[in-house]
Amino acid sequence: MTTQTVSAAEVYQGQFGEFTITKGDRDGVIIYRSGLMLAAICFAVGSALVLFNPNPTTFKLLTPLYACFSLGLGISLLTIHIYMVELHRALQVFWLIGSISAIILGITNSQPLAITIYTQPLTLLGVGFTFAALTGIYFKEAFCFNRLETKLLTPIVPLLLLGHLVGILPTQLEQILLGTWAILFVVFAIRKAVQAIPPDIGDKSVFAYLKSKRSAKV
Repeated sequence: MTTQTVSAAEVYQGQFGEFTITKGDRDGVIIYRSGLMLAAICFAVGSALVLFNPNPTTFKLLTPLYACFSLGLGISLLTIHIYMVELHRALQVFWLIGSISAIILGITNSQPLAITIYTQPLTLLGVGFTFAALTGIYFKEAFCFNRLETKLLTPIVPLLLLGHLVGILPTQLEQILLGTWAILFVVFAIRKAVQAIPPDIGDKSVFAYLKSKRSAKV
């Protein structure tokens, strides 16, 4: 059965040779997209609560929603296909720094995490690393797939966070940017869910070539 499966697998011509796509490759893409969907849904729900029903109960709900958002993002960063290993690792480190910062803030403050971050913008110097990692995914998707929503998200995220950090954005504009971010994030996740899987795997011959170069250096 294994031999038949391998022989039936479609062979792709890559830049540095032929390659096949395995079930493990496909499963990795599905996990990547599932993580994105979880992150997008949690972010959209949290944003909707903030924009349309801001109250003490809402802000308490944002903490578990943020935890699930961060978990989904972490899963995506673990399974995303990026040719540059250094960039991949950097995005994972960014996520880790942001996650640790959020945990510390949650433990050391009696207020809900969202209130702490909103009223103390300097906390974004830590938690913001999580969103820098997310922006990295948006940039990668915009560069690789020319997606309009990720082209818009790539500048929107730093504009909103840095604008809030330095206090130059009016509240109404922050709300507009947040709502736009949430909507485009969901659009991005849905479009990824229905996209063909092979393009998300990329050219495996490039991964093999880069791996052989690193091995040769060692």
